Amino acid sequence: MSADAFSSNAMPGTIQNPRQQFLQFTLEPDTNLILPLFQLTEILTVPLGQITPIPHMPPWTMGVHNWRGEVLWVIDFGAFLGLTPWNRQLGSRTNYRVIILNGAVPFDSDPGQRRRSPNQRNQMVGLVVTSVGDITWCETDRIQSPPPASVNAELAPYVRGFWVSQDGAMHVVLDGQAVTERLAAHS
Repeated sequence: MSADAFSSNAMPGTIQNPRQQFLQFTLEPDTNLILPLFQLTEILTVPLGQITPIPHMPPWTMGVHNWRGEVLWVIDFGAFLGLTPWNRQLGSRTNYRVIILNGAVPFDSDPGQRRRSPNQRNQMVGLVVTSVGDITWCETDRIQSPPPASVNAELAPYVRGFWVSQDGAMHVVLDGQAVTERLAAHS
């Protein structure tokens, strides 16, 4: 499903629609997260060995991947956020799960009004995550501000709040634009 399929009557620059689509995913240890669907471009399954390491980069930079003929920087998102790095997680895997984040789209933009421009491809980054879940509808007025003591220091700059799903699971709501801006500052 395309992120462009979702529309809203809200004014540009604000989140006024009470429901939006978010992608659920997990990081180790037991961290449930969601990102606004309109900040994502694609979800990839990348076979091991198809990410080329680049020397002298931060430890959370896994390398680059040829994505549709373009260079896509790939980040170990768990390690970047101070959680368990991908290579230290239990289980044998043959693929990476990569979420392609479009950091040029602000968290509070109106998904029905925004249009992608060609220069936004320069702000795309691949995030390796433990697992990808479903797309869910989130009532944005139910996103709660995070208590300062409940978020680790590495994760705090990217958190917009917490959302509890109907099944009672708590999800950390992330801002994709904040993630890409911080990644750009570290490179």
